[in-house]
Amino acid sequence: MPPLSSVCVLVPTYNEAETVGDVINDFHREGFENILVIDGGSEDGTPDIAREHGANVVMQSGSGKGQAIREAMEYHVDAEYVLMLDGDATYRAADAENMLAPLDEGYEHVIGDRFADMKNGAMTRFNRLGNRVVNGGFATIHGHDYRDILSGYRAFTRASFGRMTLTADGFGVETEMAVECVKRNIRTTVVPVTYLPRPNGSDTNLRPIRDGGIIFLELYRRAKTNNPLFYFGSVGGVSTVTGFLIAAYVAVEWITIRVSHEVLAVVAAFAIIVGVQLLMFGVLSDLILTLHRDTLRKIDEESD
Repeated sequence: MPPLSSVCVLVPTYNEAETVGDVINDFHREGFENILVIDGGSEDGTPDIAREHGANVVMQSGSGKGQAIREAMEYHVDAEYVLMLDGDATYRAADAENMLAPLDEGYEHVIGDRFADMKNGAMTRFNRLGNRVVNGGFATIHGHDYRDILSGYRAFTRASFGRMTLTADGFGVETEMAVECVKRNIRTTVVPVTYLPRPNGSDTNLRPIRDGGIIFLELYRRAKTNNPLFYFGSVGGVSTVTGFLIAAYVAVEWITIRVSHEVLAVVAAFAIIVGVQLLMFGVLSDLILTLHRDTLRKIDEESD
């Protein structure tokens, strides 16, 4: 495990007064001194409580977890290694050693798998189902199974974070980071962690429907540059199939009762043409991406 003096514990917070003190104390007991809390304008005294418990506290200039992480990494974190987690006391400092150990083995990004040891009441069935769907979609689209891409418990090198291009402001940042790990060939591994229920009196900032929609949109949007065949092929496939179904209906109507549907016929032809073009564009984009990755890999091999 890297020396604790080289690790910054980064805790983005928003209205975590009930739990942030316990989180900081937990990491102090494990020997961590460099604890940075970046707060998104809490209205319940979270920053004051964090300071009282010995953390360095900065107020983010914008809003949203993603923006907080980017701002902290750009302006406030100097440590070589970063251990990032939420301030809601659902993650344990006792798992920090397992999270950081792979960084000493050459990995650049570590994801804590909450499903490895999820305690009763830690996640609703609805949220658990949503997580499974997102993880399955990620594995299908991006070709890597990270098991829990929405986990807020991460360990990474400062250098690898600098290679990422992150734009999400809210909870979509975890999805974005996972995609960037695949896209930038950042050596990533997954370790089991314990996931605890939120303590009584602590309210979640997550809105399952709204934030779930943002996460799915981010997952699909990122496929454009990492798996263009899926991105364009899915739309093209739907358009092509829709066009053929409409065309089949028009043909049946004409053959059976001699009723013509000129407008529907035009729509069907348009849908098929657009769909086929998108499928072809997806294949060409995938070929270009493959050649680009091969070129980058050869450059990296020559530089080594």
